[in-house]
Amino acid sequence: MEFSIATLLSHFSDNKLVAAKLLERKLGCEDEENVEKLQIILDALELIGILEKERGKYRRVQEDDLVEAKLRCSSKGFCFAIQDEEDAEDIYVRELHLSNAWNGDRVLVKVIKEGTRRRSPEGEVKLILERANPSLLAQVKKEEQEYQASPLDDRLLFELVLDQNGDNLENAVDHLVHVSVVRYPIGEHPPVGQVTRILGSDAEAAADTDIVCCKHDLSQRFNEEIEKTASELPMTFDPQSGEKRADWRDVLTFTFTEDTQRDSLSFIETAFTLERTEENDWQFAVHISDIAHYIQAESLLDKIARKRGTTVYLGEKVLSMLPEMVTKCYSLKPDQDFLTISVIMTFDKNGQLLEYTIEPTVIKVDHQLTYPEVQSILGSLDQVPKKQQPLADKLKDLFFTLSPLVKAQRLQRGGFELQLEPRSPYQDEGRVGTLIASSRTPIRSLLTELVVLANKSVANHLRALGVPGIYCTQPEPDWEELEDLLKLAQNLGLEVSLESEEEITPQDYYNLTQMLGKSPHVHVLNYLLHETLKSSKYNSHPGSHFGLAYDDCYTHCVSPGKRYVDLLIQRVLKLVFSEGRDRRTKQTKTGVNLFSSSCHGNINWNVLPPNRQEELEETFHFLVTYLNDREKTAEEAEKDLEGLQKAEKMKERTGKVFKGLITGVQSYGFFVEIEDLLVEGLVHVSSLKDDWYEYRSRHGCLVGRKNHIAYRLGDEVEVEVKSVDYYRQQIDLVTVGGGSTINNGN
Repeated sequence: MEFSIATLLSHFSDNKLVAAKLLERKLGCEDEENVEKLQIILDALELIGILEKERGKYRRVQEDDLVEAKLRCSSKGFCFAIQDEEDAEDIYVRELHLSNAWNGDRVLVKVIKEGTRRRSPEGEVKLILERANPSLLAQVKKEEQEYQASPLDDRLLFELVLDQNGDNLENAVDHLVHVSVVRYPIGEHPPVGQVTRILGSDAEAAADTDIVCCKHDLSQRFNEEIEKTASELPMTFDPQSGEKRADWRDVLTFTFTEDTQRDSLSFIETAFTLERTEENDWQFAVHISDIAHYIQAESLLDKIARKRGTTVYLGEKVLSMLPEMVTKCYSLKPDQDFLTISVIMTFDKNGQLLEYTIEPTVIKVDHQLTYPEVQSILGSLDQVPKKQQPLADKLKDLFFTLSPLVKAQRLQRGGFELQLEPRSPYQDEGRVGTLIASSRTPIRSLLTELVVLANKSVANHLRALGVPGIYCTQPEPDWEELEDLLKLAQNLGLEVSLESEEEITPQDYYNLTQMLGKSPHVHVLNYLLHETLKSSKYNSHPGSHFGLAYDDCYTHCVSPGKRYVDLLIQRVLKLVFSEGRDRRTKQTKTGVNLFSSSCHGNINWNVLPPNRQEELEETFHFLVTYLNDREKTAEEAEKDLEGLQKAEKMKERTGKVFKGLITGVQSYGFFVEIEDLLVEGLVHVSSLKDDWYEYRSRHGCLVGRKNHIAYRLGDEVEVEVKSVDYYRQQIDLVTVGGGSTINNGN
């Protein structure tokens, strides 16, 4: 049995009574010991007033002044409880009201003092719902005969007593270690930990991927039972399974990969076809590997995929959602038959999407191509061998005609793209949150246009059919996030503005990208503009997606072996295929085509059986918060690795001088972006020895009282790398030259 209080309470909704037996089944309590543990937890929650018991069943007690939130603490000891709702107030929690909760924990907070216009509401932690730190990075200290671990994260204000579990802890003294929490603090008793791995004498001596994995509690391998289960999966499919599907094996089919993905470890989940219809329209299909056919719900492999939530990409190390054996079996390789779920889209001559069909299919891949290979073919069409001519013709139509037309349609509705080099391993927007226009691999960018449209088509279909789904949403950016960038651009001589500070639109971002493209600093400006976008989130209800300029709904479905949401969406589609009702009653002579967008607006009945509908809605409702947390962890881990690698490079460059751009100014100093490396460092005001500098917030600058030298947003400066804190990824710089002179203090 492995679940949190948050998971347990997620099964209580709408003031309904829930039987303990039902909870046992849903939480996987399979033996007497786990049933007994669950009962102890239920009794405890009843005792503290979270649950109430009636006729042997349990109901969640609703309290208006009790809110669920996530703790965000500072190194100085004060914390705020951050609510999930977008505009909800943060709640201040004093250290004495934390009830042994730690930074990052999900908690129930009771509001004990209402907020005012100038002050946040104040609360106390009533219950810890979910611990965020089952393990942590720490340094081992020895006091007398007792070993203790001091967390490297300075927001964790405690020390763990180390359990001497047979390892020689003497070897770990003054070393960086990975510590698993054996027991969380209880009352006055401190937490107890156990050293699972000695990483090195300090952070710099440890491998960067080990630091990231330990810091974010990411598992680097699967246990033997999971590997064994994966190895027992069928290598091929039952021929009867293929008979019930549309057969696309005679259609020229191709896949695309990165240049580095030609090895056997690559996991190719999507294949593509392009045909002309009788009406001379374009028919473009995205064929997605049918992972859900093999990974059954609630199976061991499904449970590990759900637990991991998503694949994490740490440089050359990939922490897969599913074992390697799964990717080997069901990666779409040439000259083999595969089961797929296909999104087949029909476009007119202007690139307008006319209709689409989503159906189970069988395909055979004819060509596996890298993006550089595609660009090479398209760059020398007159030299293509006769044998490759049919493929070359398809690629020419796809990337010279259809994709640009679809892109034009997107830009026309107010979409935008950023000039960045793609780092996402996904063929849709991935965790980037918007489309990237890459000068290095324009083919990849053009393909993304169509893959995103496949995701959008599936979202539209789920919504039109009224079946449960998980949608990918992204709120609009905050004005405060954009303000400094606008000042920076204006100081660089660019005429940038927003139509309204009240509502920021994708069209505003399109206009900004057009103006930023005129600057010699376009690379760093696009990087900073991307930083103003909020992270995407999953939701069980449709919503807008700012980065893709969709105002109604969007989802992810093209990577079911890399993202758990995509696997869930694939299961919903398969459920519609197998159990969906295509007519209101059995007596109705003709039904609608549930596979096609032609049925939209013609359905006024429940497509799925009521029990299936209710089960999916309940499952998705409680899963989205967890999956958002897993995505955020993955995003933070990937950024952490990037930050450590940048810090390592800059450590080697200590004492060297670089040119940079001032991208942020505060009272304590200013931030400089070294453009060639996309590395940011801080020039602290205390390092400016030539004068006393005052901060002028309205002008976004620091100004010397006597010499009137100013350091303002957009100024180019020369800086020397003074020092680098590798673990905290902090780069301290000192100025060597630059800044600007002002007259009369203006």
